[in-house]
Amino acid sequence: MKKGWAIKPLAALLELQNGYAFDSKGFNSSDGMPLIRIRSLKAGVETETRFKGDYDKKYVVKAGDLLIGMDGEFGCYEWRGEPALLNQRVCRLQRFSGELIPRFLFYGVNDYLKEIEEVTGYTTVKHISSKQILEIEFPVPPLTEQKRIVAKLDEAFAGLAKAKENAEKNLQNARALFESYLHSIITQRGKGWKMEKLDDLTELARGHNPPKSKFIREQKPGYVRFYQIRDGGSDDYACYVPDTPQLHKMKKDDIMMVAYRHVGRVFRGVEGAFNVALCKISNARRDILDDDYLFHLIPSQYVKGELLKRSERSLIPSMSIEHLRELRIPLPPLREQQHTVKIINRLSNEAKRLTRLYEQKLKALESFKKSILHEAFSGNL
Repeated sequence: MKKGWAIKPLAALLELQNGYAFDSKGFNSSDGMPLIRIRSLKAGVETETRFKGDYDKKYVVKAGDLLIGMDGEFGCYEWRGEPALLNQRVCRLQRFSGELIPRFLFYGVNDYLKEIEEVTGYTTVKHISSKQILEIEFPVPPLTEQKRIVAKLDEAFAGLAKAKENAEKNLQNARALFESYLHSIITQRGKGWKMEKLDDLTELARGHNPPKSKFIREQKPGYVRFYQIRDGGSDDYACYVPDTPQLHKMKKDDIMMVAYRHVGRVFRGVEGAFNVALCKISNARRDILDDDYLFHLIPSQYVKGELLKRSERSLIPSMSIEHLRELRIPLPPLREQQHTVKIINRLSNEAKRLTRLYEQKLKALESFKKSILHEAFSGNL
């Protein structure tokens, strides 16, 4: 630590205010006071939930307030939106002592939160407590030094933010271009095309939720891999449950579609059991329906858009299996489906190439950002 810098627990430098457990009966998407939940923090400017009801003004968050999400990924965020309510499992850092500039803390505290996150055990979601946050030993240089470092970081991060914005915009454009091509191919309705109900072409099934107390993280005899929304294409959160007759299972050639929150997202090529937030789509008419054509069709805006229109919930997109059964899809002749798949695959590969390029740029920017912060809080900036 640089000479002249002190190390103090956050409890000696600020106060922490925990959010309030607002009654979910007052939650809605259009009326009332904006409600800051953990999922609102990264954007830092708006929420998808509002609360209509009485509330204590001490829970009103204003622009510039520093907030920490206490579940999942631990992180400190600056609120930049309109006044909003501080919900449970989100806390506010306030009443800073004269020794610490809030923005200096904002730039440096995430490394300490990540250290806690890395050693925190969990069953489903990681949790951090107010006590753990207040016990963080934080570097405190003289105020003049803090002001100098904050000014340099503000300048550097403004440039990084612009570069990141451009890369993210290019990434979105690459994905949108693929989706546009896909939509035009699927909806061109050439000669011999029909509109068929998905229920007449496939077998559909929602999953089953065993008790979470039965989940384990390591595979062992008598257990089967259990798939949830977050598991598509990833083993990062793999879990296993007892192999019982109540489980609903899929095979590798089944298409698994997310039916809750991220409606329309798909994956395949896995075996095991799945929960109620997923829907299994099994091709029952391979004589007239190509597996790959169906796999590309489900997440397209044509299908996903229709499902979202029929969503049963206003706050969180969700679909019933009946939505899917009644959906009519464009069905060209089998040979044309296979030709369409070849075109889609070429477009998909190009979109993936561009996506990798822009994601690499974003990773490089994030790495540069971390190196600047390391230099700053090592006293070398």
